[in-house]
Amino acid sequence: MTTADQIKETVTSNDVVLFMKGTKSMPQCGFSSRVAGVLNFMGVEFADVNVLADEEIRQGIKDYSDWPTVPQLYVKGEFVGGCDIITEMTLSGELDTLFTDNGVTFDKAAADKIREANG
Repeated sequence: MTTADQIKETVTSNDVVLFMKGTKSMPQCGFSSRVAGVLNFMGVEFADVNVLADEEIRQGIKDYSDWPTVPQLYVKGEFVGGCDIITEMTLSGELDTLFTDNGVTFDKAAADKIREANG
């Protein structure tokens, strides 16, 4: 199985996947920490893939999405974005809509709290 096949398998077999530096319980960069923190706070179940553990995945995910940086969030097999995009979508409410439209369970009150804190 190629690296691209492995990535495709991961993003299509999990509703929400975050390719990140570190893990959701132990992020190893600020951007990964921010996105994982948002998802954890909102109670979203997600698979985490530590790109630091596998150089082929680390480069492969950038080629797969044609996006130069990590973290990368996927919902239902579709690339959503990196840290800045996810932050903007969280604050605008677009992330809530994306999760709702895709049947992803999350805590709406927690999402509202993030917006209140950053409003």
